Amino acid sequence: MIPIVRSQKIFWLLIQHFLELTLKESMQNQKEQSLSQLRKKPRIRESIIQSFLFLCGALSILITAGIVISLGKEALLFFTHTQWESSNKTVSAAISAEDTSINVSESGGTIYEDDKIRIGDEIMQVLSFEGSQVTVLRGIDGTAPDTHTAGSELEISSQVTLEKFFLKTEWNPQIGKFGIWALVNSTLMTSLSALLVALPLGLFIAIYLSEYASRKARSTLKPILEVLAGVPTVVYGYFALTFMTPLLRSLFGIEVVDIYNTASAGIVIGILILPLVSSMSEDALSAVPNSLRQAALALGATKLETALKVVLPAAFSGIMAAFILAVSRAIGETMIVAIAAGAGPAFTFNPFHAAETMTGHIVRISGGDLSYNSIDYNSIFAIGLMLFFMTLSLNVLSQRIVKRFREEYE
Repeated sequence: MIPIVRSQKIFWLLIQHFLELTLKESMQNQKEQSLSQLRKKPRIRESIIQSFLFLCGALSILITAGIVISLGKEALLFFTHTQWESSNKTVSAAISAEDTSINVSESGGTIYEDDKIRIGDEIMQVLSFEGSQVTVLRGIDGTAPDTHTAGSELEISSQVTLEKFFLKTEWNPQIGKFGIWALVNSTLMTSLSALLVALPLGLFIAIYLSEYASRKARSTLKPILEVLAGVPTVVYGYFALTFMTPLLRSLFGIEVVDIYNTASAGIVIGILILPLVSSMSEDALSAVPNSLRQAALALGATKLETALKVVLPAAFSGIMAAFILAVSRAIGETMIVAIAAGAGPAFTFNPFHAAETMTGHIVRISGGDLSYNSIDYNSIFAIGLMLFFMTLSLNVLSQRIVKRFREEYE
């Protein structure tokens, strides 16, 4: 009897174990089936779109790199290559290979001490220059002294150094003046005039649209304001020359305000960038949660106090980003300054005098007959590279300000 009972118990234990194994295997299969269903399925369209967006981003980076490389390559020629420019002087009397004193014609450009001159294939260094008598050191830079006949033309070397470029204030590459500050100063003056117009007006417009205007008024006024950004800049240039300049001359006097001046150009640039400032600032103000406004009003603040002391500080990072982008836009403006600011480099702090900006100079010089690898031709790329680094610095500063003062709300 006992063995039979044990046999039954063993039998039921085996059946129970078998059922447990079967159930565990079934659950494992169901789990694997569920996991296979949860696995990401290949989506061809999404992969194509993702690849296309990646290529667009990579293409923009390559374009920027190409611009920098092309600017840097040509600007390097401006700083490293020796440019030979005609001095419009000729040798008055024939010289032998042993002569160190040369008689030259009095007409033509000025020759300075330590300049390098070239007659034919021979390069010489000027030791002194008095009247029409030039004392030189013959056969330098690997050239050999040679005889030269009367009437041979003198060429003067022009090589730019960083000291001449950054520490001088007179710009005229044709006579060896490479002070970039004459152009930078006028560029900053027009940009400052533009900012004095665009920043306060743009911010006040943004506060009105965000805090005071009704939805219908906002939807009507904002598109109308942004139409200003679509007007061709050449139209703005003639508007500055034919309207803003006469207005300034009638207010301050004809003797005070020149026909071409940086003030009128800067004011009109401010009108040009006004939609950029107001639109971006309005977007930043509108992004502030309404709970902050309601809390300030509940504590007894007026609408103006709420806008200036609560909403404005909360949107500070976006507003500063709009301001700095507006500065970059003002610095890079071309046609307005080319038409209204002036056509000659001048280092002056008077906004009512004519002065040529960096972009205006590029337009004027590139429109003439320039030979490749000449000093004027290469100077265009050096100025362009300078402009690139100025705008790049402003954009980096904008990113840091946005990151520093960004507010996040839940």
